[in-house]
Amino acid sequence: MDSSTLSSLSKGSFSSSSVGDSADLEANLTLSDRLKVFKTTHFDPNAYVTSKCQTMNEKEIRHLCSYLVDLKKASAEEMRRSVYANYAAFIRTSREISNLEGQLLSMRNLLSTQAALVHRLVEGVRIDSLPTGPEDSAEEDILFENKELSTIENWLVEFLDTFEVLLAERRVDEALAALDEGESMVEEANERQTLSQTALLSLQTAISEQRQKLADQLAEITRQPSTRGVEIRSAVVALKKLGDGPRAHALLLNSHHQKLQCNMHSLRPLNASSGAAYTATLSQLVFSTIAQAASDSLAIFVEEPAYASELVTWAVRQTETFAILLKRHVLASSAAAGGLRVAAECVHICLAHCSLLEARGLALSPVLLRLLRPCVEQALNANLKRIEQSSAALAAADDWLLTYPVAGSRMGSTTSLSSISQPKVSTSAHRFNSMVQEFLENVGPIESLQLDGSTLEGVLQVFNSYVNLLINALPSSMDNEENLESYGNKIVRMAETEAQQIALLANASLLADELLPRAAMKLLPVQQTSRVDEFPRRASDRQSRLSEQREWKRRLQRLVDCLRDSFCRHHALELIFTEDGDTSLNPQMYINMDGNADDPEWFPSPIFQVLFTKLTQIAGIATDMFVGRERFATVLLMRLTEAVILWLSGDQTFWEEIEEGPKPLGPLGLQQFYLDMEFVILFSSQGRYLSRNLHQVIKNIIARAIDAVSATGLDPYSTLPEDDWFAEVAQIAIKVLTGPKANFGGVDRDATSPTASISAKSISSVLSHGSN
Repeated sequence: MDSSTLSSLSKGSFSSSSVGDSADLEANLTLSDRLKVFKTTHFDPNAYVTSKCQTMNEKEIRHLCSYLVDLKKASAEEMRRSVYANYAAFIRTSREISNLEGQLLSMRNLLSTQAALVHRLVEGVRIDSLPTGPEDSAEEDILFENKELSTIENWLVEFLDTFEVLLAERRVDEALAALDEGESMVEEANERQTLSQTALLSLQTAISEQRQKLADQLAEITRQPSTRGVEIRSAVVALKKLGDGPRAHALLLNSHHQKLQCNMHSLRPLNASSGAAYTATLSQLVFSTIAQAASDSLAIFVEEPAYASELVTWAVRQTETFAILLKRHVLASSAAAGGLRVAAECVHICLAHCSLLEARGLALSPVLLRLLRPCVEQALNANLKRIEQSSAALAAADDWLLTYPVAGSRMGSTTSLSSISQPKVSTSAHRFNSMVQEFLENVGPIESLQLDGSTLEGVLQVFNSYVNLLINALPSSMDNEENLESYGNKIVRMAETEAQQIALLANASLLADELLPRAAMKLLPVQQTSRVDEFPRRASDRQSRLSEQREWKRRLQRLVDCLRDSFCRHHALELIFTEDGDTSLNPQMYINMDGNADDPEWFPSPIFQVLFTKLTQIAGIATDMFVGRERFATVLLMRLTEAVILWLSGDQTFWEEIEEGPKPLGPLGLQQFYLDMEFVILFSSQGRYLSRNLHQVIKNIIARAIDAVSATGLDPYSTLPEDDWFAEVAQIAIKVLTGPKANFGGVDRDATSPTASISAKSISSVLSHGSN
């Protein structure tokens, strides 16, 4: 993909008309593809910005700025990953370059020596070719050279004796000074050419041997466990002065490693309860040693890149060894047993000590997170599994009666964040919420592990498991043979009464709406921070987590919707179907009305009377259970009404009989059907649970029935009464069904009107029917 294509895609992504499409295209591009436009040799940033902004409004410019900032962050993240991915190769290359530089330096010295030798040979040949002087002059030169050689030999003997004493007494500074003196003498002899090449080479060899002896002695000092830190630093400094910096740095790190290993092996956790104390001691020992090594390296070798890279590599190895030891003695057993609090405390302690090294340029937290995260995740999963199993056991013994939390319990002692009263749920819901709260409190201290996403997902899964238990507690989910539903090895206790079934909904809705989201707030990062430059990052992190928690809460609501739909489906099917498997809502109840000789008594059909009665009962129970959450009760009644009406709308057998059956739907049947639908509209409207969808579906059903009558050649509107008649009869039916003592004063009727006589007759008929 060329740069022009990327430029056009980038420009399109900021257009107000195609933001969504361009975002989809950008999402399909890799980071390298999106960066190609900036890597071209002729890239002009001013021209790029001008081309983007000249036809853009303020909103589009903001989109451009946001796009460039996101691209910058992605580029920085890619660079960071590339550095971590190739860090070992970088260090290896740095070492090879350092070794190569040393070899080049040695080669240059060798070439210089060879050039000097050749120069001396040329000078010697030139001197030999000159005329020979007097014999006494040659003899004087020989005597002078012999005298000079004798002086050097005496000095060398004295130097070797003295140096042996200095080595034996470990007088390092004086030994270094002696070596410097010897080097000076060799340089002076080389410049004055007072020694033969053989004598000069012998002198250089003797000094080099003593230098190597001193270096070996310094190295041995650093390897001794009893050597104090001051002596080790002095030996390393001396070894560096000898010109062997890489070896000196390696010995410095190795001495710290040996002491660390010796101290670590002396520590052993006594028992599982001492895991936090053991972790604190071990963590402080490891990271204080790394800090001391970093201080020594920086003080002796300043900030040379090769040594800094070696220090980082060494520190990473020590951190990995520490993490392995911690997992073996503490975290492995705690994670397997589900000891989340122990694991959380240990990780929190380690990260706290590790963060102190960031001021020294050592960011070892990613190493710890990578190694310790699996253990914490194992403990998380074990805790979630235990919550799921405990919930199943509690559901087997729950009587599904709502109670307030016990005084002194976790829920009972928690102060409410709002004016809402204490939660009133069943015993299994109380215990489920208590377990989740304790679980999230244990996860809170390890927010640096960035486990909030997986933690919330785990809570969502255990809540899904609990909702499945509640669904299984509905009578509609019982097995036909055993009338029991097993969940694992636990039996779910059935909710037999409507009050118990609505209690299931109260459990799920209160947990999803208030209790679980309130507990999840513990996972938010703290707002306060000790560093000013961290505030924007923390604020952005908090906003991101708030957005994630809002989506998480919506997913909780969808699980509650599944339970509510199961409840509505159960009661809708209970209304529609009889125990024998027949339907209470069939087309014959409307078609056969036109064949009867008797005048019909206008009153809603029995199934809709039962529907109204059931909704009234559920509304009364829900009002008591959903105090402060009336919206949920309203939606419940709305969905239950919709379940019945939608079943009627989608029953093809019913409509095939109405529209294509051998006996068509007549005017009386249409009037009864119209009355039933208006009755549903009236009582759901008065109960304030008439949704727009329900109203539209009922209107469509009425229109379909009218079309069925019109297809027979009759004019349905000529036989149907006015809309006020249906409303009046439906209102009277509501008054009758709510009780014989209902007040009809709200119904405006004329005593002489046909409507009044019909309504009175209907009331009398229904009351007499109820007395038999």
